[in-house]
Amino acid sequence: MSDHKALIRWKFAGTDFIKGQYSREHEWAFDGGITVAASPSPAVVPAPWSNPANVDPEEAFVASVASCHMLTFLHLASRAKFTIEQYTDHAAGRMTKNERGVPWISNITLRPVIVYGAGGAPDAAQERQLHHHAHEQCFIANSIKTEVVVVSAAQTR
Repeated sequence: MSDHKALIRWKFAGTDFIKGQYSREHEWAFDGGITVAASPSPAVVPAPWSNPANVDPEEAFVASVASCHMLTFLHLASRAKFTIEQYTDHAAGRMTKNERGVPWISNITLRPVIVYGAGGAPDAAQERQLHHHAHEQCFIANSIKTEVVVVSAAQTR
């Protein structure tokens, strides 16, 4: 169907590569022209070998899942004739160790807050159904084994 590419660039900066004394800062370049400063999380690689100001792969993974869910939700809501004015999600991923003791993002919790426009909002059941279908149809969610949980305002009504 389509190919998706990213250019990852890193260059040695440090005192001793073999001893692990080197910066892990790098950049991600995308075909649209944007370049993103990247680094491992300081929770994984301590400073000064990481930069907490940069995007880390785990954050990017969580953002990718949340973004895909949102885009799919917006598409489904538009088809269901609901107008959305704003969608905000404070998504969070939890890193744990798997059965072999290897760290992985085992859970991502999406917490979308949606402001509906003219025509009104779906009822709680309709919104839950939209989120369910968005998860089922999201390309990224279909590509991972991480558990994705959606905690929407509809679940708290």
